[in-house]
Amino acid sequence: MNKGATGAARGIAAAVPVALFAALAGTALHRQALLFAGVEVYWGAAAALLLLASLQLWLGAWSRSLLPTAVAGIACYVTVGLLSATGTGKQLIVADVPGNVWVYGSAGVTFVMLLWCRRYRRPPRG
Repeated sequence: MNKGATGAARGIAAAVPVALFAALAGTALHRQALLFAGVEVYWGAAAALLLLASLQLWLGAWSRSLLPTAVAGIACYVTVGLLSATGTGKQLIVADVPGNVWVYGSAGVTFVMLLWCRRYRRPPRG
């Protein structure tokens, strides 16, 4: 294996557990709310998206590649989708405002992090 393939495999190997952690922790966090003047303010979905973004930023800076950031985003989105698509009454993510923000926001955060992490790429040799 050459050096580039080894680095890509290492980045993917790091991205998958990071994505699973972000998906599970974000799912546990996304329904958290604070009652403020009689109104529920859902802060958990924003915190879950911030967690995902920070982990993707760390992967992009650590690997100096976009591949682990993309793999983490895709794996997190798939895991969150599986958690929301289980049978009736067994869903961990319900199709309401915080659930939709968490599910669809993870795709948006991944897109933004891919744009942001372009600056960490290694320059081409030559």
